[in-house]
Amino acid sequence: MVIIMAAQNLRDIRRKINATKKTLDITYAMHMVSASKLKRAEHRIRGYQDFLNTVKNTIMRVLQSNPNLTHTMLTTRPIKKTAYVLVTSDRGLNGAYNHNLYRQFEMDIAKKHETGAEYVIGVLGQKGFYDLQRKGFSLLHDRPFYVRDDIQFIDFIELIEPLILMYIKGEIDELVIYYNKFINTIRQDVTAERILPIVDIIPGKEYPSIEYLFEPSPQAVLDALLPQYIQNQIYGIILNAKVSEHAARMVAMQNASDNAEELIETLTLHYNRARQASITQEITEVVSGASA
Repeated sequence: MVIIMAAQNLRDIRRKINATKKTLDITYAMHMVSASKLKRAEHRIRGYQDFLNTVKNTIMRVLQSNPNLTHTMLTTRPIKKTAYVLVTSDRGLNGAYNHNLYRQFEMDIAKKHETGAEYVIGVLGQKGFYDLQRKGFSLLHDRPFYVRDDIQFIDFIELIEPLILMYIKGEIDELVIYYNKFINTIRQDVTAERILPIVDIIPGKEYPSIEYLFEPSPQAVLDALLPQYIQNQIYGIILNAKVSEHAARMVAMQNASDNAEELIETLTLHYNRARQASITQEITEVVSGASA
């Protein structure tokens, strides 16, 4: 009876070791995939930043051409209603990437707002859409907006364009984006960035003098460029968040792989001890039988 129980215990440990090795293979493969995606995402955002700076500089030239030019997006006003957009992920297995964002957002709205009528919420990412619904938040949209690895404007424009129009009409007074800002592979900081009104482009400020001819007029060009600038700025934020997501998933899978290797070592030690105890028990029983 003792030998049968020892053999069964050995089989259980062996089964756990094999299952853990399979898990290790999966986590290691996911770590390598995330590391590859991280490099591509970093390269992509570096190239996109140059384009965003070009759009910003063009707006500055337009404002320089006529210091009296103005626009609703450039004008601050008393904050009566705020629109929030949270950039989350479509998938999990990325550590506390989404959890830290939710926690910071909930803390901020609890401090800033007394009632739900003072703000509206939009979410990018499937995980954030369903998680915030479960938390009881009322969202502007009834379907998730996916944040795939090769995200394009068409994936989120249906959410951003209505928010821009709401600001122009005066239905909201500011637009704030919450996302995980990429610092390095280990560190991603939850950041709340105010997108509207635009405060990094100042009307009337002196910029380097270069003459441009704007058609049909500087005001028409400004009216067309500012919404595009906001859309591109949000797109840049999404690309930055995607880099953070890949980094968070890479680190999470590395930690999971390290834990699996440690567990395999521990189980192997228990297996060897149990096997040695079983062999000793068998020898003892043989010797006892011979002596009898």
